[in-house]
Amino acid sequence: MITNYQNLSEETKVFLYPSSRKFYPNELEEIEIKIKKFISEWTNFSTTYKIEYKRFLLIFIENEIEVTIKMHDDLAQFIIQLEKDYEVTLLDKVNVCFKQGEYVQYKEMKDFRKLVKNKSISKKNIIFNNFIQTKYEFENSWETPLSDSWLSHLIK
Repeated sequence: MITNYQNLSEETKVFLYPSSRKFYPNELEEIEIKIKKFISEWTNFSTTYKIEYKRFLLIFIENEIEVTIKMHDDLAQFIIQLEKDYEVTLLDKVNVCFKQGEYVQYKEMKDFRKLVKNKSISKKNIIFNNFIQTKYEFENSWETPLSDSWLSHLIK
């Protein structure tokens, strides 16, 4: 059941999928339709979604719900199908997403390390934490400066 994001508690679980590229407007429309259909068939619990920066897919499900192995499998299959349909990578959370000016970039870790080493990225660049697990973390620590991120060891 799709619910209003504002009605979800801070402990709401979040499943985050960073895309290897920005989605085009026509793709976003299709993806929204597919996500709404998937959620309505997936669970009758308070659930919603967001698409941020035309590149991050987030699914929120109320924390009091135990997400079963079958629910995880169904969600994974749905995401895998989106990867195939749009020729993107969504399940690789180790690659780095960061802001460079107004743009969101997606780099493999080895390439990101080179950018840091060459000082093309500063400690002030905003990094996206792809490992968040709750609505609270999404709202408070999803976007953070490199110096405060899980990658801060690269600048020390």
